[in-house]
Amino acid sequence: MLVELSNTQIILANCLGIPLAHFAISWLCEQIPRRVFHRPLPPSGTPNPIFKRLFLIHHWKQLLPDAAPWVSGFPKAHLTSLDEAYLKRFIAETRRGELAHWLQWLVISSFIIWNPFPANLIILSYAALLNFPCLLNLRHTRQRLIALLIRRIRTSN
Repeated sequence: MLVELSNTQIILANCLGIPLAHFAISWLCEQIPRRVFHRPLPPSGTPNPIFKRLFLIHHWKQLLPDAAPWVSGFPKAHLTSLDEAYLKRFIAETRRGELAHWLQWLVISSFIIWNPFPANLIILSYAALLNFPCLLNLRHTRQRLIALLIRRIRTSN
């Protein structure tokens, strides 16, 4: 424990700080212009089978909440169009979501500085368990969307 706090202060810092970190980081990432998250398409888009085979993502991804609408973000729970512009935006928004989850993982993990053992391990576990599945899902979704977009572009040409 690098910062000495009373038990009451630790509880308050965790109970108020963790939700605040989630929402503040999500909101801040939502303020970043969309163009920052646009990238050129790769020459070919093939989803990585590791997501399906190793992580069995198709079994649990629907259990993850889509919190983006809570901060006026782009909803990513369902594909609502096959339009090229929509798919490009969805792909960019998966990058925004990924940035938000990496930052949440990092910031919440930093709460270990005032949490004594074993609470610090609980904080680290919480940060990992909450963000890692979301990161996997966002990457998996982006790979699938890129493959779909490339197929749509090729068939329209």
